[in-house]
Amino acid sequence: MTTSPKPDWMTPSGPPWRVLEERPVYENAWIRVREFQTVAPTGADALYGLVGFKHLAIGVLPIHEDGTITLVGQHRFPCRDYSWEIPEGGVPLADDPLEGAQRELREEAGLQAGTWRRVLDFQTSNSVTDERGVGFVALDLTPVAAEPDPTEAFVVARVPFAEALARVLAGDILDVITVAILLRAYHMAAEGQFEAPLAAAMLGGTGEGR
Repeated sequence: MTTSPKPDWMTPSGPPWRVLEERPVYENAWIRVREFQTVAPTGADALYGLVGFKHLAIGVLPIHEDGTITLVGQHRFPCRDYSWEIPEGGVPLADDPLEGAQRELREEAGLQAGTWRRVLDFQTSNSVTDERGVGFVALDLTPVAAEPDPTEAFVVARVPFAEALARVLAGDILDVITVAILLRAYHMAAEGQFEAPLAAAMLGGTGEGR
């Protein structure tokens, strides 16, 4: 991704949070829950619970040459709902995010990609967690054998990009990683950051990407 100098309005203002005391609450292979006695930037005392993640979140948007994308559907435990998403997962913080993305694409969607673009860095819910993530676009796709985890049961669907974006805007796709990366890919297509034929196919032949 390209970066540019930050404007003046993005300069941090005021003092940061201060930690007075830390207490471990719970830990497993994926998360660590801690409780903090803190002083807020306002100077007020505050009790803060934090969910710490041991993995980097990974999201992969597979875009086919005809402008369709591959999504996976699955039952999600925390919200007790059925979620349509791009292939997603996690990679240990010390590992290469791209290797994790390649693994998730293969395991969940049964695809491998000849071209990879890192398009987005993000924080998923920075009020109560420290989870960070990276989003990729995968191009030049070929099928391989899928390798889901023992607890994963996926339905794989290949749908037009514009249709998936419409389901985001209608509130039918709620997964924040999927929402963010689909919107990022729309911006890339509209701004000419994909080859013109692919951009036109993604945008429904409207010519916005030319």
